[in-house]
Amino acid sequence: MRKAAIEKTHIFIIMFFMSLVMSIQAPIFAPYAAKLGASSVLIGMMLSIASFTNLTGNLLAGPLVDRFGKKVFITVPILVSGTLFIAHALASNSTSLLILRALNGFSLAFLIPAALALLSSYAKNSQQQGKNMAINGILGTIASIIAPLIGGLLGTAIGYANTYYIIGISLILIGFYTVKTIIEKENIISVDAQAKPLSFIQVIQNPLLKVVFLTGFALMYIHGVIIYEVPYLAVEQGLSTAVTGVLFSFFGVGTFFSLSLFFIHRFSPIKRLIFGLFGMCFSLFLLINSLLALPFLLFCLGFFFGIMMPAMATAVTDAISNEGHGRAFGVMSAVYSAGMISSSFITGIIRDVVSPYFIAFLIGMIALTIIGYSRLQSGAISISKKQYHY
Repeated sequence: MRKAAIEKTHIFIIMFFMSLVMSIQAPIFAPYAAKLGASSVLIGMMLSIASFTNLTGNLLAGPLVDRFGKKVFITVPILVSGTLFIAHALASNSTSLLILRALNGFSLAFLIPAALALLSSYAKNSQQQGKNMAINGILGTIASIIAPLIGGLLGTAIGYANTYYIIGISLILIGFYTVKTIIEKENIISVDAQAKPLSFIQVIQNPLLKVVFLTGFALMYIHGVIIYEVPYLAVEQGLSTAVTGVLFSFFGVGTFFSLSLFFIHRFSPIKRLIFGLFGMCFSLFLLINSLLALPFLLFCLGFFFGIMMPAMATAVTDAISNEGHGRAFGVMSAVYSAGMISSSFITGIIRDVVSPYFIAFLIGMIALTIIGYSRLQSGAISISKKQYHY
């Protein structure tokens, strides 16, 4: 028991420092790209292409993680990403930076499905699963709050290129730590010799996973709109970039607060997803109509975001056997990427015509309607079966 707790702690340490180090580049990437001659359009392409290659890698990662194990797909991407970040510092023009960004997005696509699948193997039930994912979410949230501050200070003090050297070397050190500490947890299960691994079709056709993936897309679409639109709103109101950072901190504090409510993991993950998505939609409705202050609404959006993220991972592990966790988390990561890509693309097109928050609200409500209908339909089918069972 103690040994398993120590192994799980190593996973938390690795994922925290990995998130911290990689998020350091957030405030320096755009100015560094501009320094190398990238236009605002090209910088947008760099951000999009990383998400696209990440999505492609997510779909490839699932079957490979299930077949070859999780440790290799945690360790190798970290080491490769560290090398690519060092190469960022050596980039001489915007084209080479674009290529490096695409390669980095692809390499990291294998990491998250493998890490989540490994972490899920250290839970005996749904409640433990939710607690593990919540702790991981808390650590990731702390990293996302601290890292931009560190990145901004390093960029000012030692320059952009030297900051990328530090990011790359730090990731390589984390990779070596991973090699030494991560132990692949094997489940001793008697398996039928004729049993076949779950296919992508079986994963996607799983009724519960359909609900999870639809909710995940709506969640990340809303999140993408907030990331894209809040800085524009601050500029339009004549606020400084420092104020924009403070606004995002309200979102992070809300997420941290909800992730700290460990008692909530006693409830069904699907119920938490529905509650969280409804809360985000209601907060967006208030935001569209400017009924409450922006900082408070961002806190609420962060709060409901924090409720949904661990519930999403728990719902995946509840819906499918251990042999399919890699594929399921790979599809889930791809859905997240699709939500972020589509939100950035659509928001850029329609923001001068209609409020992006309204479109995000519609997408969230459409997802809620479909989920509610599917739940009612499944409930009606189960009642019908009970009535005609003799």
